[in-house]
Amino acid sequence: MIRPGLRRGRDPAEVTGLTVAAEVVVAAPPEAVWDLVADVTQVGGWSPECIRVAWLGEPGRPQPGARFTGRNRFPSGFEYEVTCAVTEADRPRAFAWVVLDDSGDPARPSSSWRYLIDPLPGGSRVRQRFTHGPGFSYLRAAAAKTPDRAAEIIAARRDGLRANMRDTLAAMKAAAESSYATGLGPG
Repeated sequence: MIRPGLRRGRDPAEVTGLTVAAEVVVAAPPEAVWDLVADVTQVGGWSPECIRVAWLGEPGRPQPGARFTGRNRFPSGFEYEVTCAVTEADRPRAFAWVVLDDSGDPARPSSSWRYLIDPLPGGSRVRQRFTHGPGFSYLRAAAAKTPDRAAEIIAARRDGLRANMRDTLAAMKAAAESSYATGLGPG
């Protein structure tokens, strides 16, 4: 039997390559938006899932190779912490990181996240993208544990990510526009 949307021979629990994207237009210049997006310590105030972020060691700022931890909480109350490594910090255009699995290998991440910021007249377009990697993840484990429900589990996570990304971008937009309008800068 082939499930709808799955190719013959594809493992229904396979999540590598699952991508979710969202975007928003912000009435602030790309530099101001990038400064907010790249200040990962602010994400806990915007995201429904990520509740706290902290830089690990030096340099403690957004540059390739810098690491940070993120603490996440699902609606069920389940909490977990991940370590992330910055892969791109191109002000004011792009900011990206990978979520490391227990192997710590950035080439086999659990997932990757990327923000692209494009200038627009009077502001910026912010595009956020999540891509599931080949490394270990709770989603991969849950889908593999119950293969008969894998498609449902993966779809629910995809939909949850999409909603959380929209909420996060809306909160970041409000912060950026408020900071830019008042001249206070990021934060």
